[in-house]
This record gives sequence, C-alpha cells and structure tokens, in this order.
Amino acid sequence: MATATDTKPDDTDEETALETARRQLARAAAHLDVDDGVIERLEHPDRVQRVSVPLERDDGSWEVYTGYRAQHDSVRGPFKGGLRFHPEVSEDECIGLSMWMTWKCAVMDLPFGGGKGGIVVDPKDLSEDEVERLTRRFAEELRDSIGPNHDIPAPDMGTGPQEMAWFMDAYSMQEGETTPGVVTGKPPVVGGSYGREKAPGRSVGIVAKEAIEYYDYDIEDVTVAVQGFGSVGANAARYLDDRGADVVAVSDVDGAIYDPDGLDTRDVQDHDERPGMVSGYEHADSLDNADLLELDVDVLIPAAVGNVITADNVNDVKADIVVEGANGPTTSAADRVLEERGVEVIPDILANAGGVTVSYFEWLQDINRRKWSLERVNEELETEMLKAWDAVREEVEARDCTWRDAAYVVALSRVADAHEARGLWP
Repeated sequence: MATATDTKPDDTDEETALETARRQLARAAAHLDVDDGVIERLEHPDRVQRVSVPLERDDGSWEVYTGYRAQHDSVRGPFKGGLRFHPEVSEDECIGLSMWMTWKCAVMDLPFGGGKGGIVVDPKDLSEDEVERLTRRFAEELRDSIGPNHDIPAPDMGTGPQEMAWFMDAYSMQEGETTPGVVTGKPPVVGGSYGREKAPGRSVGIVAKEAIEYYDYDIEDVTVAVQGFGSVGANAARYLDDRGADVVAVSDVDGAIYDPDGLDTRDVQDHDERPGMVSGYEHADSLDNADLLELDVDVLIPAAVGNVITADNVNDVKADIVVEGANGPTTSAADRVLEERGVEVIPDILANAGGVTVSYFEWLQDINRRKWSLERVNEELETEMLKAWDAVREEVEARDCTWRDAAYVVALSRVADAHEARGLWP
C-alpha cells in the first residue's frame, strides 16, 4: 500500500470547481503547443444564464428560486451537461462543472461541448408536486437557450429520470411537438436509454478494472473502498465485486460499513434504493465516513461529492490507486501530494464519463427513433470506455505524466484542434 508521508500541501483551503477546472486547464496547456488565445478563450464560458424560477407552494404561498445554466464551449457540438437541484448551486460551480463537461466529452471523443446548470434549492424541502412545478417552470425559463441541437440537459444531483420527463414534456408543449432529444436521462418509456442510470458507475468499474490490470494486480486479491454508495458508487462496487474484487467498505451520507473479508454488494442496498440502509446494515462493522478514505486498501473510489480528499486528509490516504467516481473529489493541493507519493489517480473526466456517453447513445436513439437493447448499450459503452482508456494510457506512457494530465492533454488537444480548424469569427 502507499504510505503516508510528511509532505505538506501548499494550501489548505477548499477550492471551487471553477478554480480547479482552470488549474487543470493550465497544467494540460503546459504539455501542448496550443495558441494562447485558445487557452484564454477556454478559461471562460460562452454564456451563463441566470433566471428567477417562481413556484407556488402547496399551501398557496409563493417563493422565487434562482437558477443557472452555464454553456462553456460548443466548438465540437451542442452543449451537454446536467441540471442539479441543490442548495449550494452557484454560478461559479456551474461554470467549473461545464468546463469539466467539455473535457469529459472531448476525452470520450463525443460530438458535444460542456454545459451545466441547476436551481438553488433543497428538493427534500418540496413535495413531489412542487418539484414538478419547479422543473416545468425552469424548462420554460431556459427554453430559448436549450434544444436538441443546441444544449441538452441531463440529470444530476437532486434530479433524475422523472424530472427529465417533466422537463422534456414542458419543452415539448411549448414547441408544439414531442422533442425527446432535448434532454437525456429520461425514463425509457418516453425516449430514455436502457442502462443510462447505471452508466456512470459502470464506467467507473470498467476503468478501475483496467487500472488494476495495468498495474499488474490480480483482481481477485484487490481490496476496494467506495465512498458514496449511491447510483455511481453502488454500480461501480457491484461491477468490481462481480469480477472478483473484495469491496471491503462502502458509505452513504449517514455513515460507513467495513468488512475486511469483503461485503456482499448485492445484499447492501444503495442509498437511492433504501436511504439509511448502508449505515444500518447489520452484517458489517460501522465506520466513520472520514475513516473510509484512510483505509489500507488497494483501490479507493470517492463517489459521493467534490472536495473530499483535501490538504487536511491527503497524507492519511493509504490506497495505491484512486479512481474518481464523483466530480472533483480531489483538490489540486491534495492531487499534488498524491502525485509526489506515487499514488495513481484516475480522473473523473475519464472514469465517470459513462453517463455522458450513454446520454450520447440516448440522443442518437431519439434522433433516429430507434431504441437500443440494454446489451447493445453496455457493449457500446465498454467499447467507448476502452478506446478512451487507451488514448489516455498512450499519453501517460509517451509523456511520463499523471493520468489526470494525460486525460486533459487528450481532451484539450481535440478541443484546441477544433478551434483552430474553425477559426475565430472577426
């Protein structure tokens, strides 16, 4: 296992998604001969829309919420990215996450650019009817800036297939025709793709397996800890468990469980299936969420939220390989320490890109009005993930750089080439 050292990060503050995205862009640019003007352009979004979203509550009172949609870059195709309902949504967060979506789409070689948005709201404070009205009104507020050939939202934190169905219906009613391609992540009955919900976690599992094999581990001897046993973490854990790895610890928002002999990940229900099931699971030892990150395991998968591996705890991380299931779980300061210690970090823009990849499949299915089987979706996803893995691996080996730098080099080179080919309108 990787050993902790006395390496001191040069800052201890958490950083915003925008700060992280810009730092990572600068690091990638240092590896490439890209015009400074292109880099300057990519530090800023094409557009950020801020809207007021009024909602009539069930008791007849009114509240007005703030919503955002950041559109980062569309040189390779329509903007693509999620809509989140969360109390900490902010303009800077949406811009930073939209930048990550640009890189994620480019590293997967998808014909999309990056977008991200959301509403500053805790959906747990609303009834189902209130969430529906809020979603439909948000769709109306964004209607002029979205569309199947311009900007295609998807689910994110606090939203899911039902919200996407309401969003699509509201947009379609105003357009006067059913337009399933305006969003992805819908239920299959209204144009969604089979396998979409499990795709981000499945891709994390695929990439983790490739990393395990690349570093000559026998997967049946590998120990794995997963922070965040929701849709991403649970599906990643089950993918690896099914292939022989020992998933020894998982967590949800309420706590973690640990079994050194390996958990039965099919017996542990994820947080979406049954909230509180993980922390209330009786067949394993309880553990603090923070302690899970410091377990002596081969592979650590942070799959909950951003900024969980920081300057404060990075020296206590003992895993040899970190596979990022969440967006931005590792701060730049922590990333530098892990690099110095020789801990391999497989970045989010590669590992969890299964979501946007199957969203692309869904978009194709909607355009062609032809549904794919689950088997085809999973086969196509694995093919695309392995192609992306190979492209990044080649850069790691050619440049002797980190996996994160290599992924950004792949993404930035594709985006920069597209900008240079299209040129700048006078």
